[in-house]
Amino acid sequence: MQCSVLTLVEPMRACAQAMRSTLTVDAWIVLLSGVLVCSGPALAAEPVGKAVLINTSVTGSSGSLAVSSPVHRDERIRTSATGLGEFVFRDGTKLAVGAGSSVVIDKFVFNDDKTAKTLSIKAAKGSFRWISGNSKSSAYNISTPVGTLAIRGTAFDFYVGSNGMTAVVLLNGSARFCGRGGCQDLKRRCDAIVANRQGVTSPRRADRRLLTALGNQRALPFQTGDQRLSRRLKTGGSSCLTTASLTQPQRTIRGVSPSPQEASPGPGPAPDPGPGPSPSPSPGGKRGNNGKGNGAGDGSPNGQTDNDR
Repeated sequence: MQCSVLTLVEPMRACAQAMRSTLTVDAWIVLLSGVLVCSGPALAAEPVGKAVLINTSVTGSSGSLAVSSPVHRDERIRTSATGLGEFVFRDGTKLAVGAGSSVVIDKFVFNDDKTAKTLSIKAAKGSFRWISGNSKSSAYNISTPVGTLAIRGTAFDFYVGSNGMTAVVLLNGSARFCGRGGCQDLKRRCDAIVANRQGVTSPRRADRRLLTALGNQRALPFQTGDQRLSRRLKTGGSSCLTTASLTQPQRTIRGVSPSPQEASPGPGPAPDPGPGPSPSPSPGGKRGNNGKGNGAGDGSPNGQTDNDR
């Protein structure tokens, strides 16, 4: 049970009046009713947003959440192994909480124009999508066990593993992740970093090998399609995990295996084709026709190879 300011003031005022005279039976009833009304948690926090989509099981501090359920400052939101929750805060910021996740709405302080002076969350574990609202970029802050995200009018997916390892994939805007050893800036769509307690990798283009580095093929369910978001949480464009990785220098950290470089044959002698018939000469070459007519060959006039198909 929650207690509002009004439920506190009226019983206390009545009790004070009764105490100035005598504690009649009615006064005792008023006094006890005030105690019972406020026997639950202390004053309820002001709602800072609401749920706009709930799939399977999503819980808050007061129990199961449903569509339009309010969320409050200091509230912890948890999802089941198949749960998905989408939330919109009062300044228009949107947050998706994927399966098996836990996050706390840490601070939410409003300005007079209904923008947020401070909006910070603490992500303990799981998968998330964040889309910034109408507040100044400096208002936003996301903390994970291994560092913090500063946001610049941004949309991104991020993941926090059970060991605190964190990955961020930028969808638009820009962001900065700061952890042990310094900060790294994400500036282009599909830039990704991985961080653990030893440090933060430099950004590189995301691909599916990022999931291997994280040790969880479902670490980014909104990228892989394991969980589907409503239209309000979509950002447009294809999944970053289908984007080819670019070869570029990367700062690596202990405990995070760097993605292998794209295979390329490079300079060197041609590979030995192994046993088998010799390839047919070019159609223009001179050879006996063996009764098949000029230019007879193996039926592949375009000379296609396995690499061309």
